Amino acid sequence: MKAILGYILSGLGIVTLAFSQDKIKNSLSIKFLSSLSSSVFLAIGGILVVAGVVVLIMSNNSPKNSTVKQSKEEVPIYEGEGKHRKIIGYRKN
Repeated sequence: MKAILGYILSGLGIVTLAFSQDKIKNSLSIKFLSSLSSSVFLAIGGILVVAGVVVLIMSNNSPKNSTVKQSKEEVPIYEGEGKHRKIIGYRKN
């Protein structure tokens, strides 16, 4: 769910950065957009993109998203040497 929020924030930031271009602001002919300066749009867009990326990174680092649930609980037991070793079982750590 956090990843969706990160993508939405990043998308809004990119759209806001696009509004900093005079061609896009003038083509939309919205008076509110044309009254704000380009630097305001750049600042807001940059903040939104950075916030979205931070939310995406934080959502990917959470331990509940781990693909291997037992990675911290069990350790493999090997038999053999080098390339010829095989996993013969697992033990609780």
